[in-house]
Amino acid sequence: MIKALISDFGGVLTSPLAAGFLAYQDEAGISLEELGSAMQAAADAHGEHPLYALERGEISEQEFGRRLGEHLHHSFDLTRLRQLYFERLEPNAPMIEFVRRQRERGLRTALLTNNVREWEPLWRAKLPELDEIFELVVDSAFVGMRKPEPAIYELTVERLGDGLRPQDCLFLDDLEPNCDAARALGMTAVRFEHADQAIAELESALAE
Repeated sequence: MIKALISDFGGVLTSPLAAGFLAYQDEAGISLEELGSAMQAAADAHGEHPLYALERGEISEQEFGRRLGEHLHHSFDLTRLRQLYFERLEPNAPMIEFVRRQRERGLRTALLTNNVREWEPLWRAKLPELDEIFELVVDSAFVGMRKPEPAIYELTVERLGDGLRPQDCLFLDDLEPNCDAARALGMTAVRFEHADQAIAELESALAE
């Protein structure tokens, strides 16, 4: 029997994340492919993927921008990218309401997000209902680990407490590797594609 719902934030409780990056691509003339190549070059240079280090809180947003900038031919304005990213991030109302209903009916609820330490006030502002619908928030940048590392799932279950096990948890995320990691620990996982599909699959899992 499912006792807890653990949900991702960006791309699940919000609109897709790509919009802000595409807007920056159009404005700055730096393609997503160029950003990807710069990240890989920075990973090769520093021995760690800069996004992963950023999401674990191991490097600052400023250092992340510096590492990428070293491998881009255009000037890289991370402040502007952040601005466009959040301007285009909209709440996914059907999913937020679904989580609210589960909390009201007594399901334990946790938010598990890979995020950026400096962005916390910005993403929280996109979900003013956060503390109402989630009893627990685990943010990668503040715990030194990130999805799909098993330890961050285990930490989330541990912090929910009350003897919960991974097998008691239903996990929701828009990335398949994150869902695979949850399943490997014994969780039931649903990959988010769109609200109608996700809600139907979540309700089916909760009915079992």
